[in-house]
Amino acid sequence: MDNIDLALIKQMQTSADHSLAELSRRVGISKTACWNRIQRMEEQGLILGKQVLLSRYALGLQVVVFLSITVGRHSIDWVDKFIAVVEQFPEIVEVHRLTGEGADYQLKIVCPSIDSYDLFQQKLIGKIDFTSMSTKISLKQIKDSYLLPLSHLEIEIK
Repeated sequence: MDNIDLALIKQMQTSADHSLAELSRRVGISKTACWNRIQRMEEQGLILGKQVLLSRYALGLQVVVFLSITVGRHSIDWVDKFIAVVEQFPEIVEVHRLTGEGADYQLKIVCPSIDSYDLFQQKLIGKIDFTSMSTKISLKQIKDSYLLPLSHLEIEIK
């Protein structure tokens, strides 16, 4: 990756709907070179896709819940089953396996209401084997960004 690739992904990360002509103009290369670079970065798995960001508020998804789960066993079979279960629920938008004291897994869940979360949680409880669960409800979202920090990739040109 060079500075042109970095400039391209910075532009695409902030707005994926720029035309090829606009992207190439912004980074100072031809449309063909721009297209070739984007294709190469997609093939390398650097660019995973392009998505539209939706407003959860406008769509009536007012509640964000962080569900911590502690498990008794960490077998490969359990993890495979757990992954299959969380993939069944579109309400689960993030899942993290954790280290340190406390929970083993952290789930971020979005729902239209507390009642809908309660129904969701009852379904989830019936599908996974766990030791304990702890729910935290977000009162206010202070930051929500899909922009990744990229400054560590900047190459000094001498």
